[in-house]
Amino acid sequence: MSKTAAMAVFVVTYSYTADAEHRSAVRPVHREWLGTLPNLLVSGPTDADGAVLVFEGASAAEVDATVDQDPFVTDGSIVAERRTVGWTVVGGSLKDAFPTA
Repeated sequence: MSKTAAMAVFVVTYSYTADAEHRSAVRPVHREWLGTLPNLLVSGPTDADGAVLVFEGASAAEVDATVDQDPFVTDGSIVAERRTVGWTVVGGSLKDAFPTA
């Protein structure tokens, strides 16, 4: 992870629809897509029906444009709700690994 003044950290949260079987069928292509993203810092499912994705980016709009390409999003029936927020990392053992705005 590079620390660049022009970059910031953004957290994207997904809430999934109830169709876990369909989500499981699309998951391999979703995970393959995640593996192509150089600005994705970390991601994974939550213990509820959702996920968290943490990106480095210049703006929320840039991150949203990336996430718009996620197979879970383009499918149209997996992600019920999506939210993108800026996140300022100020503490914790990994804080120096994240870019600062």
